[in-house]
Amino acid sequence: MNVGIDLIHFSTSDYYLGLDVFAEEKNIDVDKFYIGIGQEKMSIAPPDEDVVSLAAKAAAPILQQVEKEQISAILFATESGVDQSKSAGVFLHGLLGLSPRCRVVEFKHACYSGAAALQMATAMVRANPKEKILVIAADIAKYDVDTSGEATQGCGAVAMLITESPRIIAIEPGSGYHTEDVMDFWRPNQRKTALVDGKYSTKVYLNSLKQAWQHFTEETGRTFADINHFCYHIPFTKMAEKAHQTLAKVAGVKLTPETFKAQTLPSQVYNRVVGNSYSASLFVGFCSLLDNLKEDLADRRVSFFSYGSGCVAEFFTGLMQPGYQTVLMSSSHQTQIEQRQPLTYQQYLAFYHQVDDNVDNIEFEHLNKGPYRLAGIKDHKRYYEAV
Repeated sequence: MNVGIDLIHFSTSDYYLGLDVFAEEKNIDVDKFYIGIGQEKMSIAPPDEDVVSLAAKAAAPILQQVEKEQISAILFATESGVDQSKSAGVFLHGLLGLSPRCRVVEFKHACYSGAAALQMATAMVRANPKEKILVIAADIAKYDVDTSGEATQGCGAVAMLITESPRIIAIEPGSGYHTEDVMDFWRPNQRKTALVDGKYSTKVYLNSLKQAWQHFTEETGRTFADINHFCYHIPFTKMAEKAHQTLAKVAGVKLTPETFKAQTLPSQVYNRVVGNSYSASLFVGFCSLLDNLKEDLADRRVSFFSYGSGCVAEFFTGLMQPGYQTVLMSSSHQTQIEQRQPLTYQQYLAFYHQVDDNVDNIEFEHLNKGPYRLAGIKDHKRYYEAV
């Protein structure tokens, strides 16, 4: 039985900060970003945008194509959770008006949790083919001002409908995974922003890729040559290039520059202008591959490497389905990116410092232009509205 992604749609915020503006403010050569890390823009969430409103914007076009009553579970992956107890998915469930006959749970492990949610959803559908499961990966990447991480911020959400006989990609059984207790990136409960050891994190990422790949080949018997296109978790675009160079070396494969680009470049287009979106990043990359590769992917194998600092990693594959192009929502993705409003550095700082959801009561200024927004907090209770 084939199980996998039947529909996929991503969302991002209505604003961005150009790294040319950022570089000018910081008196840094812009090529440090354009060339050094491969980034051009960062999507910036206004104060009335959080992972729930981003997730609702991502999921709504999918729910327009299926009966809401058929959604049997929401698996919500995020490290930007809005409550220490209540799942962000339950807020989403209410905002979208889904059936009460639905299970909801939140997944957390840095940037890996989206892959974990996808794998659990496929297992649930294999166990009961009647299931239609909504997997959400949504995050707002935020670092302290004037730190090395500030230029790698961003935000986004990806919604995926997981079913039997999927129309986009069938996730194949068998994967390779690796876990190691390290401190390359972490955020204690009292902090709103993460702490990161960037150089160490890159080293652990690449080692985790090697270990997950070795396990994958042992479990599945598949080789590098069996895979047509590669999607990686992308904290910044150059990381995907480093990862593919490493994987090719480990696999003993020599790639021409043309082949290297063909295997990886289409999946990097959106991340370059959206920025990091943590758990959503890998799947934003998959959307980018689908939207930007003009040739037919039917029956080709796509690989996914998910890395979550701390760390957990997984390498798995899927087979593209014939006719997948008919259900893509490429125009929505491209329109969202193109219609974002640029921010000055001062406007970005105003957004950055205005976000304060630890207060008892607050009403947020209406800056979010999307169909759903965080309206405010009353007696520590978050309330959302459909606009």
